[in-house]
Amino acid sequence: MEITVAKHAGFCPGVKNAVDTVKKLVENRKANQSIYTLGKLIHNSRVTESLEKCGVRVISDKDIDMLYEGASEQNEVIIAVRAHGIPKDISEKLTKYSNNNKHFIVYDCTCRYVKKIHSIVQRETADSSALLVIGDISHPEVGSIVSYAASDVTVASGADDIDLCNLHNKSLIMVAQTTQNLSEWQKSQDFIKKHCTNAKIFDTICSMTEDRQNEARKLAASVDLMYIIGSRDSSNTNKLLAVSRSVLPNSHMIEDASELDFNLIKKAKTIGITAGASTPGDIIEEVKTTMSETISSNNETFEKMLEDSLKTLNTGDIVTGVITSISSTEIHVDLSANVTGILPISEIVLGASEKVEDKYKVGEEITAFVTRVSDIEGVAGLSRKRIERIEDWQSVVAAKESGEILEGKVTDAVKGGIMVLYKTVKIFIPASQTGVGKDTDLATLTGNTVKFIVIDVESNRNRAVASIKSVLRKERKEAAARLWETLEVGQKFKGTVKSIASFGAFVDIGGVDGLVHIGELSWKHIKTPAEVVSVGDVIDVYVKSFDPEKKKISLGYKTEETNPWNLFTAAHSEGDVVSVTVVNITPFGAFAEIEPEVDGLIHISQIADRKLGSPNEVLHVGDVVNAKITSIDYEKKKVSLSVRALLAPANDETENAEEDVSEGEADNSANAGDVDEASVKSDEGGEAPINGEENDATSQNAENASTANTEE
Repeated sequence: MEITVAKHAGFCPGVKNAVDTVKKLVENRKANQSIYTLGKLIHNSRVTESLEKCGVRVISDKDIDMLYEGASEQNEVIIAVRAHGIPKDISEKLTKYSNNNKHFIVYDCTCRYVKKIHSIVQRETADSSALLVIGDISHPEVGSIVSYAASDVTVASGADDIDLCNLHNKSLIMVAQTTQNLSEWQKSQDFIKKHCTNAKIFDTICSMTEDRQNEARKLAASVDLMYIIGSRDSSNTNKLLAVSRSVLPNSHMIEDASELDFNLIKKAKTIGITAGASTPGDIIEEVKTTMSETISSNNETFEKMLEDSLKTLNTGDIVTGVITSISSTEIHVDLSANVTGILPISEIVLGASEKVEDKYKVGEEITAFVTRVSDIEGVAGLSRKRIERIEDWQSVVAAKESGEILEGKVTDAVKGGIMVLYKTVKIFIPASQTGVGKDTDLATLTGNTVKFIVIDVESNRNRAVASIKSVLRKERKEAAARLWETLEVGQKFKGTVKSIASFGAFVDIGGVDGLVHIGELSWKHIKTPAEVVSVGDVIDVYVKSFDPEKKKISLGYKTEETNPWNLFTAAHSEGDVVSVTVVNITPFGAFAEIEPEVDGLIHISQIADRKLGSPNEVLHVGDVVNAKITSIDYEKKKVSLSVRALLAPANDETENAEEDVSEGEADNSANAGDVDEASVKSDEGGEAPINGEENDATSQNAENASTANTEE
């Protein structure tokens, strides 16, 4: 059998520097010094435990102030910053404290590649920009990168997770976590280049990560079995596993030699070994040596090793036996080897109305967790609850690997997020991953059943972190795909206003955002879309046009049914008497609002039963008067009004005077009408006089026409 260890397996320069720095601090430590690491120095439990045995304690951000206050000549405090980096505000606090107190000493072990990303983000981001980070949102490196941004930030695990809604009208800056999967990074770049024309993309993946992943891919393609050594909390180790499995499904992650599967090793002719950046060389050598010694051993076979491992029954073992009897208090199980298992009913998970005899039968096999062993009595205490917890936890871990969507009930709102119960496992969902607004009271989610994706697991602590937001994004993408398949011009939707720009409103019509242009929001002229809609409003829209390639949809909001002119003509006819409000005075008459957005002209000759020098002699802006609709020009959308028509007949002298000028007034009226004095704003985007406002040239033309006709 041939065993090959990858050349780039194990510590990267950044991790090695961090570990070597702390080890040197331990070697040179004085009696009055205490050494701490801010967060786990690297993602490897053996290294962390080794440092703890040397007196190096892991602290959190909350411990910094207390340690600073206690730092003195008699009690010097040394803090080493982890390789993944820390948030900007914490870094600045440490710098300030170390400058103020020489007995408070800080060693920054942040990887130089991570520091480079910090510099890029701090230099390139601004209020008008948006930062897109391709990486694991729960990873401390990503958390430190985000803290240096002076703009909106979006974190996506890959191309399929990028939400363009948050990137509208922004100058986009794009970086990657140093250990990001290379193929996923390339897909993300291709996606952004297609949808964001001026994006600035910085290739920030560590060169060692690239070498390690390429080497893992080549090695996996040449062997029968592949082992990736590293912590399950390590991002780069998980990426290596994914790369290896893309070539060789028979690839497995282990933390050390104790997790080797000898059945798999026995069947393989060639075995490849690589390791994550946080894996020490001694663990890699231990795995290789254990494999070699096991393979070359002539003293016992694999079958004998497995058989021997089953002979001794210990607390914590998982065993399978046959049910021999069921009572009201317990189940007896034959575990062979002269041991009887006792499974109390209290250690069985039953539904609300489920009975034990409905779930289990005599003669059936059952798997249980050993809680205690009594060699003297020949019995072992068993638990099914423990097994189900283990199985449920394993299903959570498996869901993390597969991306399966799980479902659970929200049990509590806690600091920074919520807790969700999935079967028997409690899972934490950060507030940023709940999918609700920043100002939402998370307690309102308690009792709700939610769907989520597991984004991080800590197997040694049985701790899992999940995201509801990722599910919502996935469902949104699926809904978008379905929508694009069936989209048609004229199709109607109830949409939700997602954001507002100066040129219009973006409306979510079910997984896809469409734009309602500002000119489509109202029949009247508006300065901003906010005059009509607000973010969160649910409105009726229809598809005006769409471009599947550019993924753009133009939506309509105003309809002919809401056209003020159509509403007016449907309700009024020539000869109707209406109450109107004077909105503007011109030399040739007064404009009056009949209905919102519909004005009519009361020509100067139709204001009173006598000749007027100016409309101001009778009417003023704001006056409400009754007037008769004397004509409606449906083609030009003009209305003529008359107050005079409603007045009582004047004396003969006045009537004769009116007759003398009637011909001129008729001409005036006609000429005034020619200058569009009573029209409504058109739906083609042209702008008719608003509330009777005319430009100076139009007013002067009408006045000249009136004068000319009178002189004639």
